[in-house]
Amino acid sequence: MSTAARYDFDTAIDRRGTWCVQWDGVADRFGVDGLLPFTISDMDFETAPEVLTALRARLDHGVLGYTTWQQDDFRSAVAHWYATRYGAEIDTDRLVYGPSVLSQFSQLLQMWTAEGEGVVVHTPTYDGFRKAITGLGRELRGVPLGDVPALERELARADARVLVLCSPHNPTGRVWTEAELREMAELARLHGVAVISDEIHADFVHDGRVHVPYSRIADELAGAGTDAGASTGGGAGGGRWAVVTSASKSFNFPALTGAYGLIGDPADRTEYLRRMETAEGLASPAVLGLTAHIAAYRDGADWLDAVRAYVAGNLALVAERLNAAFPESVWEPPHAGYLAWIDLRPLGVDDEALQRVLIEREKVAIMPGAAYGAPGFLRLNVGCPRSKVEAGLSALVRAVGAVRAG
Repeated sequence: MSTAARYDFDTAIDRRGTWCVQWDGVADRFGVDGLLPFTISDMDFETAPEVLTALRARLDHGVLGYTTWQQDDFRSAVAHWYATRYGAEIDTDRLVYGPSVLSQFSQLLQMWTAEGEGVVVHTPTYDGFRKAITGLGRELRGVPLGDVPALERELARADARVLVLCSPHNPTGRVWTEAELREMAELARLHGVAVISDEIHADFVHDGRVHVPYSRIADELAGAGTDAGASTGGGAGGGRWAVVTSASKSFNFPALTGAYGLIGDPADRTEYLRRMETAEGLASPAVLGLTAHIAAYRDGADWLDAVRAYVAGNLALVAERLNAAFPESVWEPPHAGYLAWIDLRPLGVDDEALQRVLIEREKVAIMPGAAYGAPGFLRLNVGCPRSKVEAGLSALVRAVGAVRAG
């Protein structure tokens, strides 16, 4: 039996009535209940059976007391994943933990920036970054994806403090090449700007592309590959940097909470942990999130490869249907992830009119590009059974046709 055949991704699982943000909370964003949702970035698949087995065993133990993440089972599982998935050796002494990637991101922003200072991001921009940066009173500085001169201009500004990488990029699904990452790292170091690399989508890179952990780039830039190369001032060695990530996106267990990161400078790690354990009162992680991470990284690789291949089939279906219906779109699947970033501009449709038809007539919810600062685009979540993707595509094709017909 093939690896893919061991898992069933075609059977729909009813998520309604389970307090699910995507299904039960659709009215919060779209104003209407009962829509078929292709929205928030979680999948409609149950997590890997190996993860479920580990969770059941932990629950059967029956004692759910305070827990520590600073133990070898977790550290070695992360090291194993980086070694087998990315061919990268990591220093587990650099590991930190947090309740979510955005929580870690927010804490690092508070450590490395002051109100009014600049945080540089690529546009279009994940809406969680926008909310965290502006909510903390920092100034969001957007740079078009791939525009290196614009990036250097923003990093050179006197009050620029942090460059945010989404690697792979959300919402476009772009995978940065090693050369691109090195160029950005060198620019950040040159201008004394810290780097926060959100790598939560890294495990979902599709065939033909390779994810390069930013920690490797920073170490190569430092030359020594150790903490000695990092700088608390952000201008020497490998510069000030952090990676924030989680297995929850790729293995679909965000509701368990739990994320981790790597912080290059020892003093920054100490300060981060002090803030989390004292100021934030988060000394003990959620034990089921910790259990899920260890099981996923130790035993879940086959499931991940299977679901990634299934999603690649979904994305191929999006390309087939859209390009057949609208040859001028010439849509291609993303490098990574299960989010189809669709450029509607060649089709000449009005965003608001399209959303009205999708919601009122077709009864589907698809994220508008304006949520990411990019009007004229849609973000379609295809982390779901193929039958749901087909229904969503049919609705989208009809809706675009209706708007174009006036």
